[in-house]
Amino acid sequence: MEFGLQFFPDVGPEEKSAQQYWNECLSLVDLCDELGYTQVRTVEHYFEPYGGYSPSPHVFLTAASQRTSKARLLTGAVLPIFNHPLKIAGEIGMLDAISNGRLDCGFGRAFLPHEFQRFDRSMDESRVRFDEGVVAVRRLLEEENVTFNGNFHRFNNVTSLPRPTQKPRPPFWIAALGTPESMQAAGSNGYNLMLVPFAGPQMREAIGLYREAWQQAGHTGEGKIALGFHMFCHQDREEAHRIAKPNINAYFKSLVAAAERDSGWGAGASSQDYSGYDRHLDYLRAADFDS
Repeated sequence: MEFGLQFFPDVGPEEKSAQQYWNECLSLVDLCDELGYTQVRTVEHYFEPYGGYSPSPHVFLTAASQRTSKARLLTGAVLPIFNHPLKIAGEIGMLDAISNGRLDCGFGRAFLPHEFQRFDRSMDESRVRFDEGVVAVRRLLEEENVTFNGNFHRFNNVTSLPRPTQKPRPPFWIAALGTPESMQAAGSNGYNLMLVPFAGPQMREAIGLYREAWQQAGHTGEGKIALGFHMFCHQDREEAHRIAKPNINAYFKSLVAAAERDSGWGAGASSQDYSGYDRHLDYLRAADFDS
């Protein structure tokens, strides 16, 4: 087991400036190698306190790469539906070079209705756009003179620069909520997995599906899995609770607010690609430090 640092902003300008937030994050990154943390990770979200200070994970990870020499740098996760694969591939090649080959490329489908609305994307296209985007980026990193004719992106005879430092490309990671389809797809393609922890028996089943698909596809090993936990350590249990409780509660509050923004999940948003998300929101409304 290894430990990393995940930076997920959940504040806005009224609470803390972006300058202060990222300076604090980089101060922690300075300690990463010394304390034995092996990964630095941040997100891609937009417009709201929930994640909105991090519209480009590559930018922060580039800064983090200059504060570390050992830790891996994970995009957790880039959202292909809001980005052109040519742009993603170029930024991956550049950051992989600057970091001396320490980049891990994480991809996610996005799930906040307000982001889809503002980027003028249909939530019903989420899965197909994600699949196409990841395939296009992978080809651009592994191949030269790439011609691609997808449903959403087309380009002819493109060689992405800079070429990846890691060969044939940096490792790919997929962010998933635990659906069988997501587990099996990640395993079959030989991608590592980013999960949000959930109930024990369900977690074991999901990971089992992932590793079974991994092995059936003939990949070596069993794949890597990253779990994102809220964690605060203190010698005194009561003091740890006192400090951590308002911060964890604020995180859940910002997540629910972002999910309900405009005509979000709480206002009847629905999509064939996001079945059951209304139930997830009910769970999040009730979630707090004590739960």
